[in-house]
Amino acid sequence: MADVPGRATPEGTEAFRARALAKGTIAAGHFRTAPGKLSLSSIGLGTYLGEPDGPTDLAVEQAVTIATSSLRSNVIDTALNYRHQRAERSVGRALGRIFSSGALARSEVFVASKNGYLSYDAESPLPPQRYLEAELLRPGILRPSEIVESSHSMAPRFLEDQVGRSRRNLGLETIDLLYLHNAPDAQLPAIGRERFLERLREAFGLLERLRDRGWIAAYGIATWESLRCGRTEPGYLSLEESVRVARDVGGADHGFRFVQFPFNLAMPEAAVLRNQPIDGTRRTLFEAASHFGIGCFTSVPLLQGQLTEQGPAADGLSRAQTALQFARSAPGTIGPVVGLKAPDHLAEALKVADLPIWEPERFRSFL
Repeated sequence: MADVPGRATPEGTEAFRARALAKGTIAAGHFRTAPGKLSLSSIGLGTYLGEPDGPTDLAVEQAVTIATSSLRSNVIDTALNYRHQRAERSVGRALGRIFSSGALARSEVFVASKNGYLSYDAESPLPPQRYLEAELLRPGILRPSEIVESSHSMAPRFLEDQVGRSRRNLGLETIDLLYLHNAPDAQLPAIGRERFLERLREAFGLLERLRDRGWIAAYGIATWESLRCGRTEPGYLSLEESVRVARDVGGADHGFRFVQFPFNLAMPEAAVLRNQPIDGTRRTLFEAASHFGIGCFTSVPLLQGQLTEQGPAADGLSRAQTALQFARSAPGTIGPVVGLKAPDHLAEALKVADLPIWEPERFRSFL
């Protein structure tokens, strides 16, 4: 797969937004101005769940095509370890066809991926452990001492190799956003805060060099618990500390510009828990991110389907649409990424783009 040159740009994403609004059905508030002055949709397409097989590959490719061709989403979220590298490859094939056909330009679409977990390749003939030994350990890309809990690493050599694999899988010259995948969740409880911050500094330094090289445009941290848990928890991460590390290694123009974390009707911590210090005060995660100029993408808006069965249905919306409307209406968010593949379910979710964002009072009534 040849690497498609370019990256998402302010001009390209604004052109996508303008064409979307020209349809006459999509609400103006559906698009947000993200770090880098990018115009990004408040619903992104996630690619996490599914078997590492051909039918799921085709379902992901179809979902990417539906989401982007409808002009309701120009945000695609994936990871190297999703479906053992097949998620990235599925995204890459779909985008390759879209770009080569001229339906969309590379500059219009924002692509995020994640690295950090030891990722098997489902298309390799080797079993997982032999694959990791052949690909990472024997070549010296990764040392056993750099692995935490037999599954995760932040070693710069390893991350550089993994970003290279993600670029090849996606067929992209530049990945718009590269997250450290659950790095604080995996590492902090195992190695402690001081050593974690040292490793974060080394990882951020590598990611700054990859920015200079044109492999990535920006970087971030994707977490599960760490940004939204209490400050006394062993896996807690301070956004203020993380920004300080980024400034130390990258200066004022550092590339640490995004975070991702769960946020939904059952997991509202980012909007209510004042766990993030800013100059001695306590703020919510959304407030802290806004203060530092960091964009927030949120995950599991449907709580892996639970809210489509047991969640509220409001304002004439389905349960799934209500959950998405809640997640995209949080003050300070760019929007949720939702991992739907069935065309009818995806179409139902994307219809939320046609609705105005809830006013703060309406949003808070669900907290």
